[in-house]
Amino acid sequence: MAIHKRKETVCVTGANGFIGSWLVKTLLEEGYPTIHACIFPGSDASHLFSLTGASSDRLKLFPADLLDAGAISAAINGCSGVFHVASPCSLEDPQDPQAELITPAVQGTLNVLQAALASNPPLRRVVLTSSISAMVPNPSWPPHKSMDESSWTDLDYCKSRQKWYPVSKTLAEKAAWEFSKTHGIDVVAINPATCLGPLMQPNLNASCAVLLNLLQGSQDTQEYHWLGAVHVRDVAKAQVLLFQTPAASGRYLCTNGIYQFRDFADKVSKLFPQFPVHRFTSETQPGLKECEDAAKRLIDLGLAFTPIENALQDTVDSLKAKGFLKQEMPQS
Repeated sequence: MAIHKRKETVCVTGANGFIGSWLVKTLLEEGYPTIHACIFPGSDASHLFSLTGASSDRLKLFPADLLDAGAISAAINGCSGVFHVASPCSLEDPQDPQAELITPAVQGTLNVLQAALASNPPLRRVVLTSSISAMVPNPSWPPHKSMDESSWTDLDYCKSRQKWYPVSKTLAEKAAWEFSKTHGIDVVAINPATCLGPLMQPNLNASCAVLLNLLQGSQDTQEYHWLGAVHVRDVAKAQVLLFQTPAASGRYLCTNGIYQFRDFADKVSKLFPQFPVHRFTSETQPGLKECEDAAKRLIDLGLAFTPIENALQDTVDSLKAKGFLKQEMPQS
C-alpha cells in the first residue's frame, strides 16, 4: 500500500482537545515540520507546548471560532492538509441544541472545507473526524448483522429522544460529503468509538467521562452512544495514516471491536474491583452483533489496535492523576 511520506504543513482544528492533543503529539513524532493548531479563542493550549518537539516555530497557535470563516481561513491557508477535529460536545444537555451544537458543527465544517478549497497552494486532503454518533443509533439496522460504515444515524429517532449530539455529528458529516462531491475536494472521514486514554488537556472530556461515571456506579446503559472503545493514541495514528495513504477514501470506523456496553462494564469491574461498577444483566444494546475486526478497513491499512485493558488502565491512571477519580470502595 502506497504511503505519502513527504512531510507537509498541516492544520489541526480542535488542537487542544482530547483527540486533537494526541493528534498534535503524533504529528510532531512523525516529523511534520509545521502544525497550525487551531483552538477556540481563550481556551487553554499550554499543555501542547510540553510535547516533545513542540517549539514555537513548529507549533503555531491560531485562535479561531468555527463560525469565524476568516479566522479559519487564516489557520488553514498555506497548509497541505487539514485534520478537522473540532466539534462542540458538552457533558451537559444543551439549552439550545441548534445554536450550541448543530450550527457550529455543520457550518463550522463547511467553513473548514471552504477554506481548504481556497487554500494556496492547493490543499491535498481533509481528514474529517466524525464519530460513531454519525452511525448509531440506527434502529433500522438489521438485528445481529455486523455494524459497518454503511450505517447512518437515524435523525428522526434522535430528535424524538432529544439526542442532539448524534444529530450534529451526522449532519456535519453529511454536509462534508455533499461539499466534497460538489467541489471535488478530497475528504476522508474517521468515525471513532468511545475514546479512552491519558488526558493531556486540563478538563474532563465526554468520552472519558463515560468510564468515570461507570467507575462511580452509573447505571446508564449508553444505549444510544455505544459500539465499542478505542485508545485515543490509535485514533491519532489512524488520522495520520488516512492522511498519508493516497488510496484511502470514504468512511473508516475506528474501534477495537464491537460489543455490548454490558461486556465493557464487566471488564471494567474485573480490572478495578475497588470501584462500585454496576453489572448489567441484560443486553445494553439490543440486537448489537459483536465483531472483533469491525475496523477492518483500518486494519487492512496496517493499523494495530491497543488492547482495551491497556486503554482502561491508562485512562484510570490519568483520571486519578488529574483528580477526577477519587472515590474507591473501602477494602474489606
